[in-house]
Amino acid sequence: MDFFIAMKPPTATAQEKQVRIVNGKPIFYDPAPVKDAKKLLIGHLILHKPDKPIEGAVSLTTLWLFPKGKSHKNGDWRVTKPDTDNLQKLLKDCMTKCGFWKDDAQVVRETVEKRWSDEPTGIYIEITELEVKQDAK
Repeated sequence: MDFFIAMKPPTATAQEKQVRIVNGKPIFYDPAPVKDAKKLLIGHLILHKPDKPIEGAVSLTTLWLFPKGKSHKNGDWRVTKPDTDNLQKLLKDCMTKCGFWKDDAQVVRETVEKRWSDEPTGIYIEITELEVKQDAK
């Protein structure tokens, strides 16, 4: 399964959680930019969710295409924040919530790129179900 989400990719990530102390206990919460990023991603992802969640091992390939500024060329690597692992964490959390798989721990292989781009900007996603390897006897 593969698809492209045409959008300006969010730069808020799951790493931006905040904490406050209530009755001496830490309470973690998402600040507004993270909540907005989750809503945006879920709104686009839900249109591509499979009929039933994938049950086995998954390979996930993503290409994040960010709008380029004057100092960048189309296709150049984006070597600035956010980090790919933080982008992926938010994306996989949203994909889990949408029902692509039961748990994002099923993603056993990932390829992630982030580049500057002319139009269109967005996220290309490819999901491959991996075969179970049988023991050779």
